[in-house]
Amino acid sequence: MLNLPNFDDVSAAAERIKGYAHRTPVMTSRTVNKELDAEVFFKCENLQRMGAFKFRGAFNALSRFNEEQRRAGVVTFSSGNHAQAIALSASLLGMPATIVMPHDAPASKVAATKGYGGNVVIYDRYKDDREQIGRDLAQKHGLTLIPPYDHPDVIAGQGTAAKELFEEVGQLDAFFVSLGGGGLLSGSALATRALAPHCKLYGVEPEAGNDGQQSFRSGSIVHIETPKTIADGAQTQHLGNYTFPIIQRDVDDILTVTDEQLVECMRFFASRMKLVVEPTGCLGFAAARNMKAELSGKRVGVLISGGNVDLDRFCSLLLT
Repeated sequence: MLNLPNFDDVSAAAERIKGYAHRTPVMTSRTVNKELDAEVFFKCENLQRMGAFKFRGAFNALSRFNEEQRRAGVVTFSSGNHAQAIALSASLLGMPATIVMPHDAPASKVAATKGYGGNVVIYDRYKDDREQIGRDLAQKHGLTLIPPYDHPDVIAGQGTAAKELFEEVGQLDAFFVSLGGGGLLSGSALATRALAPHCKLYGVEPEAGNDGQQSFRSGSIVHIETPKTIADGAQTQHLGNYTFPIIQRDVDDILTVTDEQLVECMRFFASRMKLVVEPTGCLGFAAARNMKAELSGKRVGVLISGGNVDLDRFCSLLLT
């Protein structure tokens, strides 16, 4: 039986990351409120350190290492945001970091990971098993493996973003959160059930990669092939052993959106709110737009998970 994290762990994580993680702003838009006939609050984790919520979980996990673990260092696997988060956190805490990244990861994310001091190991996401590569490196070099989402300390750290949102804006009727492997959603679920128990909580995936939705509906973890979607942060193949039971217990539903809808949201954020948001970061807003009728007159939270996207890629998507 797994020892699942709880809201006390989220609160403890909030204390650990204080002074290191940004308390990101909550933004509103009169245009969005008019479009949805609702009060919408955007928690802007695209303005977090290294550009995504991932810093919270990474720093929380690494800050709990003992001296032996710090000397040996950390290893992880990630398409980009967790990679940068681990590399930056390791740098701040004075430990080496090895990052297993896919060959097609956004160039800006690879460059940033290296810039933070991470030792990058490249693999083919469509042929190789990144989790096995990570385990092999950990065993060979005595490193501590911190996966992108399926770890109690990572989950607790990610939950601090939702905790801050509820502390700032109070009760919400609905809350939309991006879903890849489930670290952000499960952490957000712990905070939501503690601080706003009656709030409807929705996880949102790309339509091409709806393993979470399938898992949620079937009651067991479903594994899929690596999905082809512009939401590279949600190109996961399955939920985690820690994240799934929390999601199954505390989340109201898992929704999906199309890549085209993500591009429309990217365009809106850039043109009307002056925000650079990566495709994965648009998942929550895209789903909220699809539920316009149900949200009329409600108070709605949307977690913008990240803003790390190559500028050339960003421009090409907006111009399609």
